[in-house]
Amino acid sequence: MNIFWFLPIHGDGHYLGTQQGARAVNHHYLKQIAQAADELGYGGVLIPTGRSCEDSWIVAASLIPVTQRLKFLVALRPTTISPTVQARQAATLDRLSDGRLLVNVVAGGDASDLEADGTFLSHDERYEHAREFLDVWTGLMQGQEVTYEGKHIKVKGAKLLFPPVQKPYPPLYFGGSSDAAHDLAAEKVELYLTWGEPPAEVEKKFADVRRRAEAQGRKVKFGVRLHVIPRETETQAWAAAEDLIKYLDDETIAKAQSALSSMDSEGQRRMRALHGGSRSKLEISPNLWAGVGLVRGGAGTALVGDGETIARRLKEYQDIGADTFVLSGYPHLEEAYRFAELVFPHVGIQAPSRQHNPNLVSPFGETVANAHRPAPLRAAQS
Repeated sequence: MNIFWFLPIHGDGHYLGTQQGARAVNHHYLKQIAQAADELGYGGVLIPTGRSCEDSWIVAASLIPVTQRLKFLVALRPTTISPTVQARQAATLDRLSDGRLLVNVVAGGDASDLEADGTFLSHDERYEHAREFLDVWTGLMQGQEVTYEGKHIKVKGAKLLFPPVQKPYPPLYFGGSSDAAHDLAAEKVELYLTWGEPPAEVEKKFADVRRRAEAQGRKVKFGVRLHVIPRETETQAWAAAEDLIKYLDDETIAKAQSALSSMDSEGQRRMRALHGGSRSKLEISPNLWAGVGLVRGGAGTALVGDGETIARRLKEYQDIGADTFVLSGYPHLEEAYRFAELVFPHVGIQAPSRQHNPNLVSPFGETVANAHRPAPLRAAQS
């Protein structure tokens, strides 16, 4: 099980939909989250994109020298940049990080957001464009001289003089729920990532992408993007979930749902359908809570529970094909620690420092009365 965390370059805090408990997201804070993820044993961090975010590629570059093992899953919108320029950016980041780059291709989403960046393509045209973009991008990354004339992209004699470290190129991740998205995933990417719907629905999506990939003579890996609310007990976890939205009022929810309903994203439509904009029934599957999606675009569900229960729910997704999980929690620094402490022991992940030398850090907590190591718990406490 490969577990990634999330860099909240669009904002962070203790509560959703309010300034109460909000937290300034600056480089110092992002560095803290990245270094915590690196030290705790997360495989990497997802860095999102969009007008509500800082620039994902600059953020990733700034964190290379302050981390050691962490991989950067950096979001890329193909319509906002030339494939040749982006290939140079990606190859440079891969080289300077010594092979720690992963690329999350974001073809669709919010049409108004894309229009603000100068993209006026229909839903399916954006996936056509992404396919052409990746034709050029992957060719350059593999050392080819590329001349290409498509419906959307045209280049002549393009070359990449400084190749990436990873061969044939940094792995491509991608998410989408429409037919056009599944076709692109089957044809072009290494890992298909879905937002956290109930396992039965996720299984259908995985099966569809797998079938389309097999028709192309390819294999695709799978992952799930989720929020998490782990606590020592189930009761505490559900209380924390309710606490996260305690300042949300009906007006804020309605405003958010109106904005999200204008998007032509099939994945966003499916997220909204899970709760219908209502607080009345947010547990949509055992321990899967849709409260985040009342006001947040994109991934809108969270796994809620004690560490063992969340691990069991993750393994349910693993049983249907997911080997990668991209997770987040509010606030992201504290929840990175909490998830690692409560869930990692149940999924077999250890912090890298403890793998190599357990004596580098105190493995037992604070010394009792300056003289004794505290005893381990003899039984789970309720």
